[in-house]
Amino acid sequence: MNTLRNKVQLIGNLGNDPEIINLESGKTLAKFAIATNESYTNSHGEKITDTQWHNIVAWGKTAEIIEKYVTKGKEIAIEGKLTSRSYDDKDGNKRYVTEVIVNEVLMLSK
Repeated sequence: MNTLRNKVQLIGNLGNDPEIINLESGKTLAKFAIATNESYTNSHGEKITDTQWHNIVAWGKTAEIIEKYVTKGKEIAIEGKLTSRSYDDKDGNKRYVTEVIVNEVLMLSK
């Protein structure tokens, strides 16, 4: 049951090509965003599509696979955990970021 405490599964499309960062330590980092869509009918009978954007981070071998095979527009499924962090921007304002740290990725596009 411990694995169910912080688990996220998403299927969506990449908004841009992944940003790949090769760190001095030798580790690879991939950062990208995916869009998920949910459709519903409102009270006026109109079909509404709600798009949510999710910040995704992958490390190591997973990041290397993403670098090699995943590009803008591709549909992927990811599984990982939700994390939150804060930082100070260049103007000294505190910013908050919520990201999904990937541990599994599945390419759904051909």
